[in-house]
Amino acid sequence: MNALIHNRLAALLLAVAALGLAVGLVLLAAGMPERAALAWVAGVLPVLAVLVVEIGRSLLRGDLGLDIVAALSMSAALVFGETLAAAVVAVMYSGGTFLESFAEGRARREMSDLLSRVPRVATRRRADTLEEIPLDDIAIGDLLLIRHGDVAPVDGMVESEQAILDQSALTGESLPIRLGRGEDVMSGSTNSGDAFDLRVKRRAADSTYAGIVRLVETAQASKAPMSRLADRWSMLFLLATIVIAAAAWAQTGDPIRAVAVLVVATPCPLILAVPVALVAGLSRAARFGVLIKGAKPLEWLARITTLILDKTGTLTDGRPQIVSIETAGGWREDQVLQFAAALDQASKHPIAQAIVEAARARGLSLPVPQRVVETAGEGLAGEVAGHAVLVGGAGFVAGRLGQGANGTVAATGSVVVAVGVDGRPAGHLVMADALRPGTAELLAGLRSLGIERILLATGDRRAVADAITRDLGLDGVRSELTPDQKVLLVLSERKNGPVMMVGDGVNDAPALAAADIGVAMGARGAAASAEAADVVLLVDHLDRLLPGIEVAQRARQIALQSVAVGIGLSVIGMIAAAFGYLSPVEGALLQELIDVGVILNALRALKIRPVHTGTPLEAAPLP
Repeated sequence: MNALIHNRLAALLLAVAALGLAVGLVLLAAGMPERAALAWVAGVLPVLAVLVVEIGRSLLRGDLGLDIVAALSMSAALVFGETLAAAVVAVMYSGGTFLESFAEGRARREMSDLLSRVPRVATRRRADTLEEIPLDDIAIGDLLLIRHGDVAPVDGMVESEQAILDQSALTGESLPIRLGRGEDVMSGSTNSGDAFDLRVKRRAADSTYAGIVRLVETAQASKAPMSRLADRWSMLFLLATIVIAAAAWAQTGDPIRAVAVLVVATPCPLILAVPVALVAGLSRAARFGVLIKGAKPLEWLARITTLILDKTGTLTDGRPQIVSIETAGGWREDQVLQFAAALDQASKHPIAQAIVEAARARGLSLPVPQRVVETAGEGLAGEVAGHAVLVGGAGFVAGRLGQGANGTVAATGSVVVAVGVDGRPAGHLVMADALRPGTAELLAGLRSLGIERILLATGDRRAVADAITRDLGLDGVRSELTPDQKVLLVLSERKNGPVMMVGDGVNDAPALAAADIGVAMGARGAAASAEAADVVLLVDHLDRLLPGIEVAQRARQIALQSVAVGIGLSVIGMIAAAFGYLSPVEGALLQELIDVGVILNALRALKIRPVHTGTPLEAAPLP
């Protein structure tokens, strides 16, 4: 809400200043200079009043910025009767403020509903009935029914025989886990299997998911504020302005000389060129599927030297994939996959769905299975095209075939799905959460853009993390991390320079909020991570980072070029005004010409062409 009010105030001030200037010019042309002066004053005073309040707040925070020069020039022009010059400065300043406010609010979504992933109501068993109750009414000891696809609203304990849960958003473990009676369930886990009963152990406000929400809020509150690029030039320019203006007044005894210097010195190349270049950069980045939430994050994105990556859903696809097929009994790979996928059409298990998707990707026809019997969490039995087929865990299939396990062992981070046909073993499907294609090339590209350190931070097991990243040349691997430990890693890495964190799960949200730049995978990532991040990749491809960083770097370079040229010309104009070659109005008009030049240069950011363009957008459509 504060951002919305700020945006509306900036637009209102620009409208008032522009109206005052326009009305005054009309009155001046009509031969009414006194009324024209009143119109100009009426347009300047609201801008000046808001500016003085902002300067006071900045000084209380210990900040000293270029806004002081703008306030001095408007005030001096009004005091010494140069109302037209004051009106021109007011329009330039309010225009720059509006552009910067627009850049801040253009893509910013308030973090108002971080708990959107957790249902607002829960289904509670009461005697022989089911009732829907609000989240806050859940009490310790209640028995909740968690249906297939539901998200556990609170921490609890499995009361049914078993539960199949997807905890990837919380722990980074990509494959669903099976929990037996009495085992603990974390809030935020998604039920991937049949409905089960959950005995409540903690109230909603005290559960795991709510703790992550509080951690995000704490991380955002402690995050160092991003400084505007313009402010980093402020002290030197402010000092030069005051020295030149004071010297001109002291040497000539004419205060109008000082007013002219202040008007020319109004830092519009900084106030205008920077937000124009950065807003243009925001628009350009969006064309490559990168949503940057404002001008300040874009500035910092251009300066990142350390990158921390989550694993599941970021470095990897986050979904189980077939990495190999081992056959037996003379069956071919496609036949084993076809039998397994055809039977798995009857299951909602994520691994079953992945097998079906893989078979369809190969163009295999999948007959409709008959007489299917599913043993939850273990496997399926049924008929496919006249053949008796078994699909499931190695123990399940071996037991149904009346044989012992054949010794096939899953590699680290993978799972084996056994297939039996007509009472004999037919083969195994080895499934794992594989690296995204082109990951090594992506990391090399990031290093070429100035990223000096790249680390992996995951809640997954160490063996899985090491197996996934073995040949990537990372600077560090941190595994089995909780959300607060990820935050500590981000904070500890700041000693090496600005830090960017990339993730997609709920467990990544606190670290995204704590990093100098948080980047969320927005296509399939959790709402919490997208809301906590400064940058959202609108398509599910990590290589979007490459054009995003390139656009940010080029936009910042263009802004700096505009500032350097604009300030240089302003200094020349200040010196000319100090020697009496420019009146205040002439100085304001000169400053307008300088502004036009730097804005035109800043708009070059709309034409930035990154060398690294990543996956074509047509191959990865926006959601």
